[in-house]
Amino acid sequence: MKSPLKTNLLKTTTNKLKGDTINDLYKITFTFMKNKIVLSTGLFFAALFFLSSCNSNKKEEAVAELEPKTETILLEKQKLTTELRLPAEITGFQQVDLYAKVSSFVKLLKVDIGTKVKKGQLLIVLEAPEISSQLAAAESRLKSMEAIYATSKSTYNRLYETSKVEGTISKNDLEMASGKKNSDYAQYQAAVAGHKEVSIMRGYLEIRAPFDGVVAARNVNLGTFVGPAGKGSDLPLLTIQQQDKLRLAVSVPELYTGYLHTGDEMSFNVKSLPENFKATITRMSGALDLKLRSERVEMDIHNTKGDLLPGMVAEVLLPLNAKDSTFVIPKTALVSSAEGLYVIKVLNHKATRVDVKKGREIDDKIEIFGDLNPKDKLVKIASEETKEGDVINE
Repeated sequence: MKSPLKTNLLKTTTNKLKGDTINDLYKITFTFMKNKIVLSTGLFFAALFFLSSCNSNKKEEAVAELEPKTETILLEKQKLTTELRLPAEITGFQQVDLYAKVSSFVKLLKVDIGTKVKKGQLLIVLEAPEISSQLAAAESRLKSMEAIYATSKSTYNRLYETSKVEGTISKNDLEMASGKKNSDYAQYQAAVAGHKEVSIMRGYLEIRAPFDGVVAARNVNLGTFVGPAGKGSDLPLLTIQQQDKLRLAVSVPELYTGYLHTGDEMSFNVKSLPENFKATITRMSGALDLKLRSERVEMDIHNTKGDLLPGMVAEVLLPLNAKDSTFVIPKTALVSSAEGLYVIKVLNHKATRVDVKKGREIDDKIEIFGDLNPKDKLVKIASEETKEGDVINE
């Protein structure tokens, strides 16, 4: 049996131990809480740092996305209508230089520069005495051969009639008479041809107007010795021009010949007159000049007022209307480099070069031809720095 003293001592000890234990537990709990707060603070700052890093990366990605994109266009067909200004020359619808056919002298001069003449009108009379002598000789020979042929023909006819009575004329005599008649007839025909030739030569001594027109040049005076071109003087006697109807000729470069057609109307002007004139394409040569590589196009002008003169230089405004729609792009989309002409096509966000040929240009647009299709996506501002296969950020 335990004593009361021991029992009280045990209780006191136990209570003390309990109190110490509780104090220790409070200390441990406070330390744990303190460490937990520190750990939580560390975790908070770590999370904050991580979020800041994420936001920084997002900002960098956003900045990367804000980089300028490549501007593109969708290829479309259009009818490009342009006008071409070209120099042209006005000439007489008909113009001829008149020369002397035979060597002769100017006997009579009936016209001067500016004289209006009609077709067949006598302009110049030439004189060649030897032609007159030749004509007289030809006439004499013609009359002589005509008489001889008439005699031989009469003789043959009489013998033929007599030969109808058997035994009167031998067959040989009749054949000889027939041969003489045919020979004289041939000589007679030669005389006729000779006389005609000299008559024609004599006709060349009269210079007449080949068509209605105006005398544009005169290079002879009375008494001037003239002859065929290359003999005596190489200058023509007269130059005749038809001025009531004129011819406007222009050389169109090869690039634009396909846009013009017979019947197309165009306008033109000349420096000496303020007004604009109209004309219609009448003729096209259908071939290119080997030197200029251009096609000659002509228009007829009815010069009823006489304002326009042959020899004037005109400026022609030719409308170039396309038959069909063609691909038209901004000039900035076409790249011209040492490798040729091409556009940059965007296919699956990658660059593809397409070789093209250019057509007409107007303002900031240009016509192209190549392996392209409507709705193809092209880089609007192209550069040769863009290589095949480069990624295009649209």
